[in-house]
Amino acid sequence: MSRMGWRRCVAITALAFCGAGGLQAQDAAKRAITFDDMIKLHRVASPQISPDGKWVTYAVATPDMDANRNASNIWVVSTDGGAPIQLTQSGHDMSPVWSPNGKMLAFISSRSGESQVYVLPTDGGEAHAWTDLSTGADLVKWSPDGKTIAFTSSVYPDCKDDACNKSREEAKAKNKVKAHVAESLLYRHWNHWTEGKRSHLFVVPAPSSAAQTEASGAPRDMTAGANYDVPPDVRGDEADLNFSPDGSEICFTAVTEKIEAISTNADLFVVPVAGGAEPKRITMNPGFDGNPVYSPDGKYIAYHAQVTNGYEADRWRVWLYDRQAGKNENLTESSFDRSAANLNWSADSKTLYFLAENETLQPVYSMEPRAGAVPKKIVADGFNMGLSISKDGKTLAFGRTGLALPGEIFAAQPGEAAKQLTHHNDSILAGIELPTPESFWFDAADGTRVQAMLLRPPNFDAAKKYPLLVILHGGPQTQFSNAWSYRWNPQVFSAAGYVSLMINRRGSTGYSQKFTDEITNDWGGKAYTDVMKGVDVTLAKYKFIDGTKMAAAGGSYGGYMANWIATHTGRFKAIISHAGIWDKAAMYGTEELWFEEHDMLGTPWTAPENYKKWAPMTYAAELGKYKTPTLVICGELDFRVPYTQSVEFFSALQRQGVPSKLVIFPDEGHWVLKPQNSQFWYKTFLDWLVTYVK
Repeated sequence: MSRMGWRRCVAITALAFCGAGGLQAQDAAKRAITFDDMIKLHRVASPQISPDGKWVTYAVATPDMDANRNASNIWVVSTDGGAPIQLTQSGHDMSPVWSPNGKMLAFISSRSGESQVYVLPTDGGEAHAWTDLSTGADLVKWSPDGKTIAFTSSVYPDCKDDACNKSREEAKAKNKVKAHVAESLLYRHWNHWTEGKRSHLFVVPAPSSAAQTEASGAPRDMTAGANYDVPPDVRGDEADLNFSPDGSEICFTAVTEKIEAISTNADLFVVPVAGGAEPKRITMNPGFDGNPVYSPDGKYIAYHAQVTNGYEADRWRVWLYDRQAGKNENLTESSFDRSAANLNWSADSKTLYFLAENETLQPVYSMEPRAGAVPKKIVADGFNMGLSISKDGKTLAFGRTGLALPGEIFAAQPGEAAKQLTHHNDSILAGIELPTPESFWFDAADGTRVQAMLLRPPNFDAAKKYPLLVILHGGPQTQFSNAWSYRWNPQVFSAAGYVSLMINRRGSTGYSQKFTDEITNDWGGKAYTDVMKGVDVTLAKYKFIDGTKMAAAGGSYGGYMANWIATHTGRFKAIISHAGIWDKAAMYGTEELWFEEHDMLGTPWTAPENYKKWAPMTYAAELGKYKTPTLVICGELDFRVPYTQSVEFFSALQRQGVPSKLVIFPDEGHWVLKPQNSQFWYKTFLDWLVTYVK
């Protein structure tokens, strides 16, 4: 934004936006949502409240169908309400953070091709690049004293400077040989190869005033030579590095295990910003330690930690590190059976705030920083994300989403009801009916209480009979949240005339650690019977569902469950399996080997009976049940569930004469992210249901 500061813009715009936006449409007859509606929605993320608590900056991404990508820009909104203001327009901007005096924003932008740190004055003027490394920048943090900007960049550990990295990349680009070479695990992750590079922590002098356009010093690598990533690749984010209150120290999370692929252990390290010392390890938990946040008085570092190595679904406990005594203390081992994330401190260092999944929602909690303290909900409603707290601790800002609410920015005073600050999608949704999900509980076969959600079709008519779509969530240790999704959207599914059913079967998070653990070495056991019992209860409870017209669909572990259903029951008319596991032994070709080793209680050669027992392939021809028409979808760049799993499943379907179709996206990984690919995915998905269910 140029020529006029956004603060002035707010003052002179009572009825219109300064940036892009729109007014709510007049009330009209509601209609069902379509994919075309959904893909137009603005995706709101990364809320950051200003130090004075008066503003919230955030990113808004909007799918660009022609460019086949999401265009992201930086916005700001007043916590008192009013129209939000678009600050950037490049379509390549994300992750905004405030300077301590609130006069500037730093953010990541790829507008010039390579992602770099940019700085934008909040009182007017153009954004300008603050870094210029050939390896770019990925995450950004501004020190509390205002003197330093920290960021991360993926470099070759043995390179001493940027010239070395640049030369190495240029030589690689010119080389006609494009072989991937690995000598250790992990060598690839989710959808990318590591290629010998590591994400390192850098610092650079911050601008001393909004008028400064170039850094006064070159970036310094704070983890030079380190053969580890800051933060851990894919599993870490910007919450895993933070400055001390005086800006003299940075605490970060790193994995230093020799074989990363078999361990979930990560520890916290501290390093002086001035340099002159190697990073110092301050935690020794066997699980993942992350999300370090310094208390404002500088005495403590709060963080969350897992206590079981090799188990990524172990719950996050709240821990406290005493900087003076050098001691760590587990605060919530016995007082809180949920996973704490997104930790923040109150201004007086007497209260900790955090988010935690709880029975399809994600409330904001507060607790005293002492062992045994019982956290209490201070914002109980909604699925809340990206908690940010003003410097005085009086205002909380966060994103909120729901199955009937695409994400928007909210604010609240501790203990008071939240108010919605942004309405980016109101005009798009004004004429659309988004049914409210219905939550209900049932007793599983062994008496365990299980929660489910049901979504009726829009313009519902109780006199009609509707087909049922059972959606199977992944993980396996995740949950169906009352949250909006663009990849698997129940509103779009139900809008096509189906009742959508989502069951938080055994293994789901947001309940208890025991409930989550009960899927270990039992992938097709209690989780499967929970789903089947949930279907039976639903049919008995909701008479408008046609039990002769049912389909089951899921992705990742949900795809596994779809494959398991295909080989264990013929009660469904159609099955859709996205990135599903077929051969458990072959799944040992995944990248995070701890995942298989924990859940199968060993490797394919130490526990072969477990891998065989829980492989859908083992039951392919049993009892002639393997006959349900099945759509199989995957991404060729999926390294979590290698696409060969889907290819093998499809081959088995075809060889046994089962009606089936295989769709492989060569440019997608575990998820389908590109807008045009997403459009094709939804059409293929719904066409399959029409063919075999309706």
